[in-house]
Amino acid sequence: MINWQANVYPKQFSGVKCRKRQKINPPLVLTIGFIVLIMLGTSLLMLPMASTQPISWLDALFTATSAVTVTGLVVIDTGTDLTVFGQSVVMLLIQLGGIGFMTVAVISILSLGKTLGLQQRLLASRAFDTNDLTSVIKVAKYVLVYSLVIESVAFCLLFISWFDDYGVLKSAYHSLFYTISAFNNAGFALSGDSLSAFKGDITVNVVITALFIIGGLGFTVLIDIYKQKRWSLLSTNTRLVLIATLVLNCIAFILIFFFEHANPATLAPLSTSEQILTAWFQAVTPRTAGFNTLPIDGLSQDSTLLTMLLMVIGGGSVSTASGIKLGTFVILILAMRSYLKQQTTVTVFNRQLSDKLVIKALSVMILYLFIAFTSIMIITKLEQGSLLDITFEAISALSTVGLSRGITGDLSAPSQLIIILLMLIGRVGPLTFAYCFARQHSQPLTYPTTSIQIG
Repeated sequence: MINWQANVYPKQFSGVKCRKRQKINPPLVLTIGFIVLIMLGTSLLMLPMASTQPISWLDALFTATSAVTVTGLVVIDTGTDLTVFGQSVVMLLIQLGGIGFMTVAVISILSLGKTLGLQQRLLASRAFDTNDLTSVIKVAKYVLVYSLVIESVAFCLLFISWFDDYGVLKSAYHSLFYTISAFNNAGFALSGDSLSAFKGDITVNVVITALFIIGGLGFTVLIDIYKQKRWSLLSTNTRLVLIATLVLNCIAFILIFFFEHANPATLAPLSTSEQILTAWFQAVTPRTAGFNTLPIDGLSQDSTLLTMLLMVIGGGSVSTASGIKLGTFVILILAMRSYLKQQTTVTVFNRQLSDKLVIKALSVMILYLFIAFTSIMIITKLEQGSLLDITFEAISALSTVGLSRGITGDLSAPSQLIIILLMLIGRVGPLTFAYCFARQHSQPLTYPTTSIQIG
């Protein structure tokens, strides 16, 4: 994470006056940026031409927030309650929220022939999670190009797959909508049952899962793969994310298939090939994709708990996914392993992780759990629903997943506002959101060490 305090800047920007340095608070500015985008989306969705029937401001706010935060939770049916204009607004919000409005801002500034100042570079570097302020322009370009290339390929594949059934215009529109929604891990669908109608379609399953898995790896990982092209040259972060993604997806697939193969509400009525495809889809979608080909409320308790765990873990950093992030989860596992082995350092791939990085990972996890449990307790007090359903909904919102056990539209207005806040926090990140309110203090003194009993 970039050290964005007002008194710490790279040498190449040391000529900027201190008075200007103290004005910027990147986490707060980024959070406000998302809020402004949500408000703009809400205003557009409130227009008469955006919906087939009048919707409330809360429904518009919820939908706009869900789109900008690439969550996918809905209180109205996207396919029937919104017009083509309204659906197009949702698509635009998903794309801007997914690749990041800072990417669009950087590209827009450059396209106008202008240069980025210090504050713009600080904001962009905070959004891209990089310490190198000189590389933000290249990163922004890579993010935009990768997004367009990957989405274009997926669009063509889906268009070919749906052409015979939908015709030219409808297949093109559906392909565009689902490509944008899947790559940005949004989970918005044009059908009330998501992608359940395509549970046996190999092309749809492979393309959609490939989109949100690639989108969930993180743009820094994709850039590193493109530049290095050899496993031995990849960064530690890239190798860690790729291995962890493969391991988690395989384990989740095996467990979902084992838990659900005899469940009459999910896999049992399907053929063997459909069971495999559907189990794979359900295994990889919880880490913030939001699509489903199985009824979520029909899953066994084992699969429901596994799904919640996967939602908490989420995807890679600087990606279209959320959760605590894959890197955070792996660091916590490695730290636990080091402690159990009585090692004084945390290592991975013959590299030592700094204590600051471990503390940051622990802080992210604690903040996530605190926010999740606080919101669950409040919603439980406001609603009369099942604790499992409410817990699932809150975790889905905070991890910007979009999966639901069917209670989203039945929540009261206060509960929906809490879910809206959770989606926003989940998109900017619990730690970044906390930075908006935390005051930085220098600690010049060194205190004697002490011990507290734990475990």
